[in-house]
Amino acid sequence: MAVPVPGALSSRIELSAEAYRGNVAAFRAVVGATRRVGAVLKGNAYGHGFSELLPLAHGSADVLYVVTPAEGLAVRAWEAAHGAPRREVLVIGALSSDEVVALAEAQVDVVVADRSIEGAVAALRARGLVARCHVHLDTGLGREGFTERQLDAGEADVLARARDVLQVAGVLSHFANTEDVTEQSYAATQLSAFERSAARLGERVPLPESVSRHFAASAAALVLPESRYDVVRVGIGLYGLWPSTETRLSARVVLGAVPTLSPVLSWRCPSQVVKWLPAGSYVGYGCTWRCGADTRVAVLPVGYWDGYPRIASGKAHVLVNGKRCAVLGRVMMNHLIVDVTHAVSSEAPLSATLLGRDGDEVLSVETLAGWAQTIHYEVLTRLGAHVPRVVVER
Repeated sequence: MAVPVPGALSSRIELSAEAYRGNVAAFRAVVGATRRVGAVLKGNAYGHGFSELLPLAHGSADVLYVVTPAEGLAVRAWEAAHGAPRREVLVIGALSSDEVVALAEAQVDVVVADRSIEGAVAALRARGLVARCHVHLDTGLGREGFTERQLDAGEADVLARARDVLQVAGVLSHFANTEDVTEQSYAATQLSAFERSAARLGERVPLPESVSRHFAASAAALVLPESRYDVVRVGIGLYGLWPSTETRLSARVVLGAVPTLSPVLSWRCPSQVVKWLPAGSYVGYGCTWRCGADTRVAVLPVGYWDGYPRIASGKAHVLVNGKRCAVLGRVMMNHLIVDVTHAVSSEAPLSATLLGRDGDEVLSVETLAGWAQTIHYEVLTRLGAHVPRVVVER
């Protein structure tokens, strides 16, 4: 008796290498040859899979941005294992003193956003280590970073006092409201605050001429040329998705044409069973849907445990043989039941596309996010880390 292959009926996520490289090239064309393009890999690479996306990002981008120290060290481990050249890596999340030391040993850059870095200074001196750091300036997001008032009060002066162990390599900030609008008046106030704060910082902390300034994420890189500075930190855009409809509209005005961004991720699932249900049959928990006629259904072994949003019940569709097929009843923990009456002519096993293209039809993550009453960022980053991911060329 044949032993079943583990996970043979699980859904899987496909990642297009061609699309990712094309998206990096699109941003390079927009920002120009004098600026570097950085790839943001936070949130499990926006749900795409950190380990699966790392080789693509490493081979295409100039700088890698991660949130956790474990991710920064994972990049160095991957480089060592594959004989790859070292990329500049910056951990943009919060760090303990021990983590700063570990990252300095691995020559991974860290962000200094408040006075907590003082705790790492003695440890760095004791180990004879120098940490390359980027100073975060809060220009109006109200999150990490030194405000202008804090700079004036000397809260960043630790950088001057610890020049022997803290080497300032960059200055950064983050926009609060570039994606949700088509006019950028608030972004303009942040850019002004950045210039003022960077000047204040330079008065109190000696900055090298080579210091790298970075501010723009995906939206600003596309629609705010003045924000591009030395390097752009691109997240959602490198995965082939627009930050928002407003960003796409603004890009047409600012750039004169809309750059081509191709979604990297597709999500597919084989059927567990395909069968007929007689008219009058109820489908799923709560008996929320009833067959008005004899209905051929496919049971798909995927559900909200895997990241398919339960709130999309009663609204969602999947693609089978290039046709939209309604999700019947409630999305379950491990199952979807879909109406395939018009899509197939037998009860043979089939494959459904939950996200991506099938023939001439496309189900975008923005569409699924609309059914789920959320944003595409959330849908992607909630895709289960346990779902197999595989890189395909096209």
